[in-house]
Amino acid sequence: MACSGEEVTDEESGEESNSMNLMEFSDEILLHILRYIPVSDLVLNVQRVCRKLSVLSLDKSLTHTVILHKNYQVDKGKVKQLIREIGIEIHELNMAGCYWVPGITIDQVTRCKNLMKLNLSGCHLTSLRLSKMLSALQHLRSLAIDVNPGFDASHLSSECKATLSRVLELKQTLYTPSYGVVPCCTSLEKLLLYFEILDRSREGLIISGQLMVGESNVPHYQNLRVFYARLAPGPVNQEVVRLYLAVLSDRTPEKLHAFLISAPGGFAQSCAVKNLLDSMARNVTLDTLQLPRSWMNGSSLLQLLKFSNHVYFSFSRCSLSGSQLVQRVLNGGKDLRSLVSLNLSGCVHCLSPDSLLRKAEDDIDSSIVETLVASCCHLKHLNLSAAHHHSSEGMGKHLCQLLGHLKGLLSLALPVCAVADVSITTTDKPTVQPVANVASQGFGKKVRIGVQTYSRNCLEQGNSKPPSSVFWTLLESLPFLEKLELIGSSFSSAMPRNEPAIRNSLPPCSRAQLVGDAEMAAIGQLAFLQSLTLAQLPNVLTGSGLISIGVQCQRLRTLSLANIGLMGKVMYISALMDMLKQCKCLQDLRLEQPYFSANAQFFQALSHCSSLQRLCIISRSGTLQSDAVMSFMASCLEVIMCHMFTGESLTVCRNLQHSLIRRNQPFPSRSGFLLK
Repeated sequence: MACSGEEVTDEESGEESNSMNLMEFSDEILLHILRYIPVSDLVLNVQRVCRKLSVLSLDKSLTHTVILHKNYQVDKGKVKQLIREIGIEIHELNMAGCYWVPGITIDQVTRCKNLMKLNLSGCHLTSLRLSKMLSALQHLRSLAIDVNPGFDASHLSSECKATLSRVLELKQTLYTPSYGVVPCCTSLEKLLLYFEILDRSREGLIISGQLMVGESNVPHYQNLRVFYARLAPGPVNQEVVRLYLAVLSDRTPEKLHAFLISAPGGFAQSCAVKNLLDSMARNVTLDTLQLPRSWMNGSSLLQLLKFSNHVYFSFSRCSLSGSQLVQRVLNGGKDLRSLVSLNLSGCVHCLSPDSLLRKAEDDIDSSIVETLVASCCHLKHLNLSAAHHHSSEGMGKHLCQLLGHLKGLLSLALPVCAVADVSITTTDKPTVQPVANVASQGFGKKVRIGVQTYSRNCLEQGNSKPPSSVFWTLLESLPFLEKLELIGSSFSSAMPRNEPAIRNSLPPCSRAQLVGDAEMAAIGQLAFLQSLTLAQLPNVLTGSGLISIGVQCQRLRTLSLANIGLMGKVMYISALMDMLKQCKCLQDLRLEQPYFSANAQFFQALSHCSSLQRLCIISRSGTLQSDAVMSFMASCLEVIMCHMFTGESLTVCRNLQHSLIRRNQPFPSRSGFLLK
């Protein structure tokens, strides 16, 4: 017995000697591993583990860039300590969205003397605080800030303006009509403008788009290479952006190669805008273009503009025909390997032959898609949503089969009807008798009407490829896809971001009835999937495909589901709860479904999503359980935003909202609670 015991001991000691300690790795390998750890954790935690990690954690290659964006665990004390220890080494600092960090803490940025890139979007910043900060950052070349009501450029010191004169990149979010710091940035090469101005003030006063006296200094665009403007809805935003464009129209920069304006709804052209577009057609060559649809529709602008080395094109909701796409955008089918992103969302005729008699639901011209695929073989991002792209029954000519040749796609947006395969007859698909027909069978045997069940071995069934599934084949050909959107062509959200809400949306496309649980299960092939949006899939019965997605797509971080299955009953709730138990990396969840019951079972399943940060539920005539919400928020400490719009009474919502705010007062970052 003693001998056998000695043998066991020898074996254990042999295993221990063969095992390798992490600290025995070379410095190069350890530095590579430490790159995956946020700098805040390296400085505040890892460097205290041992002497070796203390030295490596402060290596310049790791502390060069500090990203605090969406790092909700970093409070004001940690920010101060972080800047105090490595401030002089930081060249790039991103504090975007750190709304809980007070302004007096942001003042510590002045310690970062070698800072070249600074992002303070969403932070508390006044004119005087900005002036003091920028006066100390003489090496700054890139800046991102918000311009809030009360901003006064006259408060900026001469030292601050000297720093701004050397800035090459500026991102400016406007919450009030103003030029902000643009006139001071005389060397600008890249200008990103976000217009978020409300039509009325908090007091109910109408806001004018005219700039305040003293803020009408002329911006300097002579070195500009990139101009981008994104507008929120409202006439004031359109009025202010015209003032920016008026200056640009006087003298169009010769080096301008990217011009993008994203505006919801109608945006009428002004005389200055027309002059600008005419000047661009004569003097510049573009590789990146996005314009409001009202500027493109019915004009010859696309024929006049010159393009070279195409990189990004967006023609969202423009009346772009198939011939225009081939001849002007795709340059007659020539090699466009440089094109990275193409947005054709809402271009209902872009894949169809030119015909005055054509309807939006008619079949697409596969030769146009073939030209697109052959020309843009290095395409990374493609958006074909919000249109009826119906494929004919020709062999090998289905849209999914053709898109499968774009092996390098990272993001793809398609209408639901585009993935339907009409070659599969109804005899090949499982027949499901409508509930209404089942209920009206007469006085025979009673039939139980309720939620369809799914077998527990549905994961094994989902892994087997359905016969002749073009959608399955497409996703099998795109192994590196990170973002997928499958949205009904007539879907309209009840709470859209940049469009008016439409209560009575159009019915789903008839071909969308051919897309169901099997197609949803095909998404489980995408091992690198990080973002998934599914909307208006009326033929999903049990949602069993969601389980395959949850088990196999372990990198999934963003999930948005809307109007899945029949509208009158949420039939996929069981599968959704089983899916959520597998989503350990999920950070954002958005559910838009009428009659959704946010009960204790749902929140218990949701609590398995340990990384969840944002939750939004939109449910007309839906319900929620207040106790379940409170328990969920107590267990999931990473959640910083919880928005729920249901059919509950205003009293219930107010009481729950006050309880959540009161409980989370010690955590400033957890303040995004809205219940209606």
